[in-house]
Amino acid sequence: MKVSVLEIRVGDRILAYFNTKMQICTVKYVLGADGNTVALSVFTGTHYRHSASRIVRFRPDALIDLAA
Repeated sequence: MKVSVLEIRVGDRILAYFNTKMQICTVKYVLGADGNTVALSVFTGTHYRHSASRIVRFRPDALIDLAA
């Protein structure tokens, strides 16, 4: 299911490029929109680990796949 990046909330599982491959990621933080991009802090594990988290940026009009 595709949703707008502006509708993403903490805890949502999305499909995104993480560590150079497409993976299911969990949104850890929504860092906000600065006009041109929306930044999300995501990680691949089931536990919050800072070492496994990355920032993923999207355009505000982007559609993102939610993982089932």
